Amino acid sequence: MSVVSVEESGPVSVIAINRPEKLNAINNEVAKALQEAFIGFENSHQRVAILMGKGGRAFSAGADVTDLPELWRAVPGVGFEGKKPIIAAVSGWCIGGGLVLAMMCDLLLAAESAKFSYPEAKIGVTGGMIASLAARIPHKIAMELMLLGEPISARRAYEAGLANRVVADGRECDEALLLAQKIALLAPLPLATLKRFVERDILPKGPSELAARFGAEVAAVRTSADAAEGIAAFREGRKPHYKGR
Repeated sequence: MSVVSVEESGPVSVIAINRPEKLNAINNEVAKALQEAFIGFENSHQRVAILMGKGGRAFSAGADVTDLPELWRAVPGVGFEGKKPIIAAVSGWCIGGGLVLAMMCDLLLAAESAKFSYPEAKIGVTGGMIASLAARIPHKIAMELMLLGEPISARRAYEAGLANRVVADGRECDEALLLAQKIALLAPLPLATLKRFVERDILPKGPSELAARFGAEVAAVRTSADAAEGIAAFREGRKPHYKGR
């Protein structure tokens, strides 16, 4: 089975991490599959996406330490250009890289039993992208999550402004779908413009987020068909034929 599933419900795409036996930990395969799923969504006629984790026990336990991913690939607004609304439907544990994914979505619905944690200081590593959390919720609460590494409840996440709503366990995806269907009835151009203004001009970006954004752009050029053609032409002593892709 695919580690990421995509289901369409009318104009809404439900993108789900499908590794419930690993608490939906993000490995290289998951990161790449999420990136592909979101790019496919952005290039489609679908209007809103919901991001969730299968199984109910965890939205995501974060990066899989046995197969560390290029997490930036899966992060909304970093690994892909996002113009359409994305809603995180969080149940169970939302840890580390999973919290990064959730905080970068436009809206977040949390089940009553959801718990949010960023324990990287406990294991001695960090990718640094969590620093952007301090631009999205009150500074002291963001620092508490980062410096203590202790979980906070869904209710506290709501009170801090990390979650839009707290819903009954098992209802997070249904409620997210109802919200997405309302958004899908609205005009897409104003939604895309407002999202772009907020992401580009309002929200501050941390060093790791900026590095990942620029790194993704450079990587796209480095791995393009034109780059391969240029190298081949140089080796063969001929003029390259570029196609802009």
